[in-house]
Amino acid sequence: MSGFWNLWIAGLVSLNIAFVGWLLFATALKKKGDQKAGPETTGHIWDGDLREYNNPLPRWWLGIFYASIVFALLYLVLFPGFGSFKGILGWSQVSQWQGQKADADAVVSREFARFTGVSVEDLAKDPGAIKIAKNLFAANCAMCHGSDAHGAKGFPNLTSPNLTWGRTADDIVATISNGRAGVMPTWKDTLGADGVVQVANYVYTLSGRTAPDAAAAAAGKEKFATICFACHGPEGKGNKLLGAPNLTDDYWIYGSSLDTIKETVANGRTNRMPAWLDTLGEQKVKLLAAYIYSLAPPPADAAAAPAPVADAAPAPAGT
Repeated sequence: MSGFWNLWIAGLVSLNIAFVGWLLFATALKKKGDQKAGPETTGHIWDGDLREYNNPLPRWWLGIFYASIVFALLYLVLFPGFGSFKGILGWSQVSQWQGQKADADAVVSREFARFTGVSVEDLAKDPGAIKIAKNLFAANCAMCHGSDAHGAKGFPNLTSPNLTWGRTADDIVATISNGRAGVMPTWKDTLGADGVVQVANYVYTLSGRTAPDAAAAAAGKEKFATICFACHGPEGKGNKLLGAPNLTDDYWIYGSSLDTIKETVANGRTNRMPAWLDTLGEQKVKLLAAYIYSLAPPPADAAAAPAPVADAAPAPAGT
């Protein structure tokens, strides 16, 4: 705070307290000649004989006002409020928050001590750990992934047995700890309008569906093998190291309709999962990983082909 504003605030506080004290004192004084035979009135008369008396406040009421002035002065001595003076107690919102956080961290450390050295897989089987982890998820993750962890458009469904960046315990811990950045480049300038339609029709068939345009899908297969296989692989099964999703399953973050696939191929997609390790700490990250792992453990045979998707049923948004 600059010197001017420091003096300005201190001056306003001093003038307000002094004015209130003077006002109470001045109005309590009896002036000479005020003694009258009858009760003093304000001069206001209603209905011919209803008069408003001008009686002084009770002494106990005045005492409360004076006590409030004393309280204000004592407060300004102990706590900040008088310009840049911090008060003899040295209190601040930051120091109070730091103290409360230290107390809370101590309680959390004691509560989490029993989870030290326990693997994510074992934590996923511990009802007590999962109960705590579920609360952590609701407080930190539900705003993007939903309270039921089913995600939304652009946010992965965490109950899916297949996650883009992998579903093993180590994969989930790495994702929560360090975050993820996934980028699908735009291909409309490279493929052209017809090429986008062709590739989209071919990708539509990868999950076992029949393409609306078989000829376009056949042409798209060649373009996919030339351009898209580098990330998604020759069979479209994706690559978790690159964050390239598996195009042969029924878990799609943005939806799997033909129009949505065309939009993705043409304009690309950009997703970012923030890193949480610095915010939550290692133990909370581990508990969250256990909760997500418990929602759908990875399949025994990760390379097994998924069940085909029915033509009439659009695939849910997922990973």
